[in-house]
Amino acid sequence: MNSVRSPMAEALTQKLFPGRIYVRSAGVREGKTDPFVDAVMSEIGIDMSRHQPKTFEDLDESGFDLIVSLAPEAHHKALEMTRTEAVDVEYWPTMDPTLATGSREQILNEYRAVRDQLMMRIKKRLDWSPTAAD
Repeated sequence: MNSVRSPMAEALTQKLFPGRIYVRSAGVREGKTDPFVDAVMSEIGIDMSRHQPKTFEDLDESGFDLIVSLAPEAHHKALEMTRTEAVDVEYWPTMDPTLATGSREQILNEYRAVRDQLMMRIKKRLDWSPTAAD
């Protein structure tokens, strides 16, 4: 719903590759902003206040080189929408932290785990290397 995993991935990619990689996130259905996402991303210096959830249909761009989906339904939609395009589509199974239960801290820990997993996958897949500013 473009409210948790994909906005995290978009923001992390922008932070790791400022001005070097064009990235946009979208969901199968439009959701609402998630305060837990805001909290765990602010812990690493990323402000999510400008993110507005959007669907695949809301994207007015095309010509992407790579589409990464993080949920099965999004992966099927991405494959369906790009079947006539020359684009790589990858599926990175990523747990849904909105299913977490327990205390606020336990829930935040699930969101942190997703954030950190995405950070590692993005760094590896896009061959990130630290610069002097990092």
